[in-house]
Amino acid sequence: MNGPIETLLFDFGGTLDADGVAWKERFHALYRADGLDVANDAFALAYYAADDPLVGSLPPTTNLAGTVHALTVNLERELSRCRAERISESGSDRAQRIASGFMLDSEAAFERNRPVLKTLSERFRLGVVSNFYGNLEAVCEGAGLCNFFKVMVDSCCVGVEKPDPAIFREALERLGATPEKTVLIGDSLRRDREGARRMGMRFIWIAPQDVQAAQSEQHAQPAVTDLRTLAKVLQ
Repeated sequence: MNGPIETLLFDFGGTLDADGVAWKERFHALYRADGLDVANDAFALAYYAADDPLVGSLPPTTNLAGTVHALTVNLERELSRCRAERISESGSDRAQRIASGFMLDSEAAFERNRPVLKTLSERFRLGVVSNFYGNLEAVCEGAGLCNFFKVMVDSCCVGVEKPDPAIFREALERLGATPEKTVLIGDSLRRDREGARRMGMRFIWIAPQDVQAAQSEQHAQPAVTDLRTLAKVLQ
């Protein structure tokens, strides 16, 4: 982290609402814990088929609970389709359990991260840049995060996704910031790290320790396992 830092940009999903675990992996873990055995590749196909139709279709006022509910309903349908099953009453109960588990984990992460973000906001300009559905501000408002961020850039609203530099440029222009004095914090090497590289920003990876260890030789960069250790890395 050589050189002055004035601005921090954060990814949302997997970064602010979890300790470096993306939504797809979080949902898959919840389904496995609930007894549904689906291979990684098959689950990924079902997840993206459930996720893509939500982009631009959710009302902009939809909070995180509403977003997770809509995604879980779609995911149940896709999983039932790929497994040639009908969505039964028990399947509906499962959807509620999955959505509730996801929200409980997210709320715990928000509780941990709010004090960290408050402290960081007193020292840096903060922004969020996320590939999202068009309701990022409502989600952050509902999570009690809006007061910490001066800008929130939602890919659906600006028409461009990470890692395209244009979405980061939008955030920096709104903040009056420069890439050289900005650090991006995110869980995705493909979207966040690559976007930071293209934009000339520094990057801090948030990911579980075992994930970092598995990829350390190929993807060496500053990394944290949660936002509470971020301040140490920034120093």
